[in-house]
Amino acid sequence: MTPERFARITSMLNRRQPDLTIFMEHVHLQHNLAAIVRTADAMGINNVHATWDEDTTRISRNVASGSQKWVNLHSHETTQEGIAVLREQGMQIIATNLSATAIDFREVDYTKPTAIIMGQEKFGISDEALALADQDVIIPMVGMCQSLNVSVASALIMYEAQRQRQLAGMYDQVCRLPEEEQHRILFEGGHPIYRQLCREKNLPYPPLDDEGQIAASDDWWDAIRGRK
Repeated sequence: MTPERFARITSMLNRRQPDLTIFMEHVHLQHNLAAIVRTADAMGINNVHATWDEDTTRISRNVASGSQKWVNLHSHETTQEGIAVLREQGMQIIATNLSATAIDFREVDYTKPTAIIMGQEKFGISDEALALADQDVIIPMVGMCQSLNVSVASALIMYEAQRQRQLAGMYDQVCRLPEEEQHRILFEGGHPIYRQLCREKNLPYPPLDDEGQIAASDDWWDAIRGRK
């Protein structure tokens, strides 16, 4: 791993926001899924959650431009199950929905642990998700359309969350990810060839030194080289 690569990945890890996430409820168009994940990565979001329609099985690597390598995607069987997981993490649940109780999305305090639910392209968020949410929000519009594309809407909300968190200094802290997660991301991003070899040979990822270089035992190197 080059020093430049090590510095870039380390900088990214230090800005990750483990208590901010997107929940995609039955979003099914590949370009929307990929765009949301790509924006999440750009905003420092480390985890996104989703429930799927039956025909939606994966996010296109080409459309996502590889951003899914840096973002963990958690799939849930039901909306209730997914929201329960987020509740256990202490998240407030924000739902995008045009309703009499909805507030401007910019009025939410995104410095709190927050999960933002984005609904399916045609039908929006389910009644079940709305019932489980703490607050529904709208993006004010003055034209004839009542809604934005789901990936555009999610980007606007994520950027507002980023703006608030930057003002609060939440992107200037030390890395808040667990050490095991930091190590995994750094190794996989900095040593892709050895990542693949580890998977093929069922080997654990080796330790890294302070400059991101592999600091493995002789036994590990022998196993990688096929001497064991």
